Amino acid sequence: MSEPSASGGRGPAGGDGASRAARAVVFEEPERLSLQRVPLAEPTAEDVVVDVEHSGISTGTERLLWKGAMPYFPGLGYPLVPGYESVGRVVEAGPESGRRAGELVFVPGARCYTGELRGLFGGAASRLVASGSRVVPLPEALGEHGVLMALAATAWHAVAEAPPELIVGHGVLGRLMARIGVLLGTPPTVWERDERRRDGALGYPVVDPEADERRDYARICDVSGDAGLLDTLIGRLAHGGEIVLAGFYSERLGFDFPGAFMREARLRVAAEWRRADLEGALERIAAGELTLDGLITHRHGADDAAAAYRTAFSDPACLKMVLDWRDGS
Repeated sequence: MSEPSASGGRGPAGGDGASRAARAVVFEEPERLSLQRVPLAEPTAEDVVVDVEHSGISTGTERLLWKGAMPYFPGLGYPLVPGYESVGRVVEAGPESGRRAGELVFVPGARCYTGELRGLFGGAASRLVASGSRVVPLPEALGEHGVLMALAATAWHAVAEAPPELIVGHGVLGRLMARIGVLLGTPPTVWERDERRRDGALGYPVVDPEADERRDYARICDVSGDAGLLDTLIGRLAHGGEIVLAGFYSERLGFDFPGAFMREARLRVAAEWRRADLEGALERIAAGELTLDGLITHRHGADDAAAAYRTAFSDPACLKMVLDWRDGS
């Protein structure tokens, strides 16, 4: 989607202030969205200016922001620009940015807005200003699939060193974790209650939890975000087994102690991914060992952002919605 500059054309942002602007998705308040022209901060010598081509919609954290249910983080508030899954082209590279104009890069969010806008994530915009050290160069062939890099890095962080035997949830994150398990020689079982989401498995079984009688899993990874599942998962552990929490939970987590005590259960929270996780996943993707095929299911032009967010948050068939910023005005 083309971003008009002050003179009406597309191109690198100039230094005149007026051209330091972008169109962005703005959550004005919970369940109220608009597409607005917003001012951008001036880049420093360490920054790059990126014209965004595609951005993804997260059905986890962004849904919580949409509903107003996100637990408090420093910087959280409305109005805000959501999004941390952006892919675009560097159009300006500061002399100390370490990047060059023309590169295709992944931008995991940005805090580049002036005025009252919050940029807790900040990636759903036609143009971004970000530190050159924060963006990640991508192979040209990756294209729109680059929006999946945050989820690929999250999956790699959670399971690459210790693949689980059971994964709970067959959304994009669960599928990536399962594919990594297959890649590393440990194909998991995946639980999925919604029959519509049980297809698309690549080398691992996807089952209804009620049909699985196993109760000796050494490691279970939950990506469902369901805070009420812990007792069920503990009941499926082997003695000394581990539960890895890799979803995002808006409600308080709790469990009955006796079951955990008898199994000497361990609980681990998979924290936010790091640069090394993204690089590890990207290396396997570039080598053709980890595929991203079949994970992007829906696309909308950015001008249809309101419809795109409604679909992403309400349609179980939507695994990943991508906004295309290239073709609008």
